[in-house]
Amino acid sequence: MTTPPQDATLRQVLAHDEDGVLRLVLAPSGPDAPVRGVLIGDEDAARPHDGHIVLAAGLAPDPVAAAERVRELAGRGATALVLRDTGDGQPPAEIVAAARETGLALLVRAGWADWADAVELVRSACAFAALGTGDRLAGDIAGGGLAVLAAEVARYCGASITVEDTQFRVLAHSATGPDADPVRQSTILGGKVPDWRVAELRRAGLLRALWSSRDVIHRAAHGGDPERLIVAIRNGGEMLGSIWAAADGGGFTPEAPEALRRAAEVAVPYLLQHRLRVGSERRREQHAVRGLLSGEGDRRSHMWSLGLTAQTPCAVVVAEQEESAAPFPERVFQTLALQARAHRPGTRYLRESHRLTVLLPVPDGQERDAVALARDLASLAAAMPDAPAVRVGAGPVVASPLTATASAEEARLVVRVLREREVRAARTDGEPPLRHAGPSDVRQSVAVLRVLDAVRPLWERHGGPVHDMVAADLATGGDLVRSLTEYLDAAGDIPRAARLLTLHPNTLRYRLKRVRERFGLDLDDPDTRLIVTLATRLATSDDTPDSTDI
Repeated sequence: MTTPPQDATLRQVLAHDEDGVLRLVLAPSGPDAPVRGVLIGDEDAARPHDGHIVLAAGLAPDPVAAAERVRELAGRGATALVLRDTGDGQPPAEIVAAARETGLALLVRAGWADWADAVELVRSACAFAALGTGDRLAGDIAGGGLAVLAAEVARYCGASITVEDTQFRVLAHSATGPDADPVRQSTILGGKVPDWRVAELRRAGLLRALWSSRDVIHRAAHGGDPERLIVAIRNGGEMLGSIWAAADGGGFTPEAPEALRRAAEVAVPYLLQHRLRVGSERRREQHAVRGLLSGEGDRRSHMWSLGLTAQTPCAVVVAEQEESAAPFPERVFQTLALQARAHRPGTRYLRESHRLTVLLPVPDGQERDAVALARDLASLAAAMPDAPAVRVGAGPVVASPLTATASAEEARLVVRVLREREVRAARTDGEPPLRHAGPSDVRQSVAVLRVLDAVRPLWERHGGPVHDMVAADLATGGDLVRSLTEYLDAAGDIPRAARLLTLHPNTLRYRLKRVRERFGLDLDDPDTRLIVTLATRLATSDDTPDSTDI
């Protein structure tokens, strides 16, 4: 007999929060207020919010308006409101006062977490509360986790059990006897079903049946492969994982199918908890890496959370594709990230839509170690048929993770140099340049970019004939700017510049004459040439620093 589902409480949600996703500000109605679910912002605004935790995505920035929202939520029966951490410590006094007045609990989401973490946390806590312990299986494993679940299901089924997530990674397994088949042994030792086995199951249609069926699937013994029973673990319509039973050295008990069905129900909150923990750990790591590379927040806390010390030399490697392209395909990103992780223990990375940024410990302080990783990532991306064009830059080695911002800045400059050289090579039909480099490989070009970045704000405020010429020409297609760029790059060699522009030399001479006559610019004057060189580089460069970097 199964006990009826129970509501979770605010106390249980917070006790379930092992990673500190939520911080309690106040609970005027006490910690045992019921929690029946979670809502995001105005989601399903027409229905009562009885017992729900509401996530304040899109809450009005005006504290007075936000306080009115608190009163409205309390009037509709909400249990708690979760606010985003703004770094101010406490929410605005108006919101706190409204919550205390109405009895609505207030919580704050950790800065490293996102709304998905909060949703997963509440859903997982509610699933545990709804599980009940009135039936035999749920009672036997209460509080024991997936390892106990696997052992108990093995006892009920008379079989060997593995519990896997949707990526076929083994989350728990029962004891493996001497009669275990080779596939099971390989799966448990590797922590994951071998890729060849997954491909075989996919070809046989078994995975399609597993993802679409809500019943126990039977697979007959074949050769050395024993008889198996498989059941999907679902939360509503969402696939969370699966349970596999292998009849090693014997047959299944008569109650095995029913035991597996119930085990799939019991496993739901544990898989939700697993997914929450994995996601939280990853986002906490991403938050720490982002903080170190941007210099934001408490850098020592970020460093310690990543398991690094202040005496660990490190370098930053940036792999970047064109922003105009679609984001990294998932398989490409995961492959590059895995290569980075495998390069040296303790490597951490930050994922963005068009960029992979790697924080690489370099205990021996060798810059070429970071360049070697840049080379490996570029070669790996080039060898993948579905990978976009990727350029990889390595920053210099710095003495401590606390100064990693300097290495990250230079790595991004190296990538900009590679992109500029590639554009220039395409324009001149030159040999395609390397897709990777370190700071010593492109030192002068990086220095030029630093000068351009420093000059750009001044140039944008600057007037005068060169500024007027560039603005007027770009508004009509930019022929003069392109012609001046090649003329100056060719050190005033008109025949060579004309070849690069695919123009007759007299056409180029005519354009240079127009510059002199229309704008009064004397290209024989060294100061004028310097200003025109800077202006054309700034005007034709797509390498404007990205203020959103890291």
